[in-house]
Order: sequence, then C-alpha cells, then structure tokens
Amino acid sequence: MSDLNCGSGGGATTYPQLRIASVFVILIGSMSGALFPVLARRSSWLHVPKAVFNFAKYFGSGVIIATAFIHLLSPAISELTSPCLSPAWQVYPYPLALALLSVFSIFIVELVAFRWGTAKLAALGVRHDAHGHGLGAHAAHGPEGGMMNNDSNSEKINEDLESGQDSKVDLGAAGQIIGVFILEFGVLLHSMLIGLTLAVDPNFITLFVVIIFHQTFEGLGIGTRLAHMQLPPKYNYVAICGALLYGITTPLGIAVGLGVQSTYNPNSTTASIVSGVLDSLSAGILLYTGLVELLAHEFIFNKEMINGSNGRVAYALCCMLFGCGIMALLGRWA
Repeated sequence: MSDLNCGSGGGATTYPQLRIASVFVILIGSMSGALFPVLARRSSWLHVPKAVFNFAKYFGSGVIIATAFIHLLSPAISELTSPCLSPAWQVYPYPLALALLSVFSIFIVELVAFRWGTAKLAALGVRHDAHGHGLGAHAAHGPEGGMMNNDSNSEKINEDLESGQDSKVDLGAAGQIIGVFILEFGVLLHSMLIGLTLAVDPNFITLFVVIIFHQTFEGLGIGTRLAHMQLPPKYNYVAICGALLYGITTPLGIAVGLGVQSTYNPNSTTASIVSGVLDSLSAGILLYTGLVELLAHEFIFNKEMINGSNGRVAYALCCMLFGCGIMALLGRWA
C-alpha cells in the first residue's frame, strides 16, 4: 500500500525508442488483421478459400466474446475497486451495473431501429424475416402484398415493387452498418485505453508482446465481420473505413500516451474512474454483440447451421472456442 501512487504523477519512461517503435509495430499488426479479410474478399487476385473465411469468422467471434469478459469486464472491476477510489465506489458493483446498463441500452436502440425499419418495409408491402441477419431481411418467398391482377394497375405495382426493393436494400445496409458500428465502437474504446496504458506502463516489454497478438487477433475478428457485410456497391467504402479506423486507434492511443507521459498516471484516481467506466460500458457492448449478433445469429438462426451436418457445426464451435481460448490466455499477461 505504501507504494500506491494515486496522484497525477508521470508513467514509466524506460525503453523510450521501443515505445515509439511500438506505434508503428502495432499499427502494422492491427491494420493487417483488420484489412486483410476485407481486401481479400473484394480482390479478384487474392483467391482465399471459403474455408479460411469461415475459420476466421468463427475464430473472431470467440475472440470478441473473450475480450468482453477477460480484457474489459475484469479490468473494469479492478479499476473501479481500486484503493485509490473513495469508499463509495466499494459499496455497489458499479462495473457490473454499467455493463448491464450498456447491454440494455444497445438492445433498446436496436429494437427501436428494427421496429422502425420493419414499419417502413411494411408500408412498401415487403415482409421481413424475423430471424434475418440484417435489418429489412425479407422472407424467402419475396415481397407479399394484396396485389391485383389488373392490367391497369400493373405499371403502378411494378413501380411500387421496385421502390420497395430499393428501400429494403438501403434499410438492410443500414441495419448491417449499425450492427458493426456498435461492435466496433466498443472495441475502439478498449483499443484507445490499452494504447494509453502501453505508453506509460512499467512492464512494457511483456505488455507490448501481448498487445501485438491481442490487436492482431481482435483485428481479425473485426475485419472478418466487416468483410461479411452484404452491402450495395455504393457502400463498399464502409468496410474499408471500419478496418482503417480500428487499425489506427491503438497507435493513436500510444502516441497520446507518449505525449502526456510525464503527467499521465494510469493508476491515478481520475484515470481509474475513466478507464473503469469506459471498460464497463465497452464490455456490455461486446457482450450483447457477441452473444446475440454473433452466437445467436450464426448458430441458432442461421439456416446453414440448422440444416448443416454435425461435423460442420462441431468445426464452427471448435474454431470459436479456439479463438476464445487464445484471447482468454492472453489475459494472463494483459
């Protein structure tokens, strides 16, 4: 307790050249993990087998779920129960409450967006599949409505159908973009914080090595989700922008941390509260996204899984558990 520093003093200043180099090393790792799936899926000269994409997709799902529990919720509990904080923080499990608040907030936002999109489609005579993967996914038998076989109305019907299909596509794209944005928002908060921590942490070497793998695996999970979005050509830039944004966040956090190295103390009262609150909220976001958007949609509501062989389902589960296990193991050091 005597070594506890709750003030605003500076962080560690050892390995200055290596700390600067870490900005570029982690930039390469993060960018590679996030961009490769996106570019490979869109490039004609990169013939990546579908099996590789499937492995990366399920592996990434496991990584995201493990990140929520091991790399976000656990540190949040430590930060918000720090002895540097006032006793008022100890009388209630604030980290868990904030994660719970985050889960229900994301659920309500998504529910409102889903109902709004469904109402828009219904007004256009298009039905949706309630277990679809994107907002506005429609039933397999196509648009339904009380259409008359009257020649005088055929032109109007065709125009309405075309308008309905265009609106359905736009709403479907919006739903996918919102879903991935929610996932990436939680990851970006976490990435910025670990960049700040790396810049001033006294155990730099160990943390640096772990974060290289951490960011690459997490980038693979994010990049695979971005690559699997089924968007109209006019929205192709969204996946690339998402991958680039992920790639620069941790290096940006490191650069900021190096800039405030003489004053930023990650164990200070203010830093513990800010990091703990953000980690708790991010954990809730990733828990909801991982369990509902990834697990439920990929395994329970996915027709390929429902009708697939036991071997295929077992393979997907093993890939997911492998990603989860690797990311959970990294939590031993960071």
